[in-house]
Amino acid sequence: MLRLVLFVWTVIASPALAQQQITLRAADGLVVTADVYQTKQASNAIWIVLAHQAGASRGEYRTIAPRLNELGYNAVALDQRSGRAFAGVTNKTSALAKVQKKGRSYIAARPDLEAGIAWAREQTSGPVILWGSSYSAALALLMAGEKPQLVDGVISHAPGEYFRGKSIRKVAVNISVPVLITSASHEKKKWRRIFAAIPGERKTGFAPKKGGRHGSSALIPSRNKSSAAYWDVVETYLKTYFQPS
Repeated sequence: MLRLVLFVWTVIASPALAQQQITLRAADGLVVTADVYQTKQASNAIWIVLAHQAGASRGEYRTIAPRLNELGYNAVALDQRSGRAFAGVTNKTSALAKVQKKGRSYIAARPDLEAGIAWAREQTSGPVILWGSSYSAALALLMAGEKPQLVDGVISHAPGEYFRGKSIRKVAVNISVPVLITSASHEKKKWRRIFAAIPGERKTGFAPKKGGRHGSSALIPSRNKSSAAYWDVVETYLKTYFQPS
């Protein structure tokens, strides 16, 4: 069973959050580094597992996670084995995977997301939402389609058919949880067939008419001048399906 193996610890004071760096152990034994952003102590608090885009790290969520805290959600931001750095934050999981000669492909990062989900499940009896960016956005949809009870919701920023031999669209027909998909304007064609395959009405798709930004960076004002539009969609999704108590 996937489990938490170590806490690290460094507590950073902030008006909105207490941040801890922790380590988890993936199913293949790789140690996964993550940052915890916790604002709710309730046993049924809502947790969001944050997975980064290609070439990035948990640093992708240094500004996003605190805002989720302000909205009433706890979050854990992962370093996946497929990545390098983001905003000056080095991906520790990827560096360790290289030393240990673990696979570092996009699909190889799946056990890292599973470790994050398992950890979040240990913290709460409430909902756990999986949030992905670029390749991890596709991975989140794949996991939700192959294991419909794995998470309670999926937020997928800029997914696509990124995995050779794995069709997101084919497994999307099994997704039973509320889904939000966003992207830059020119990327909508990459996910529209996936979106159409998801059954039911508890799904939302968003891309601006022009511009935007790839992945979760779309929600970072310094990287995307239209970030407010993305936040509006994310907040509406969360309030509709996962209103914090």
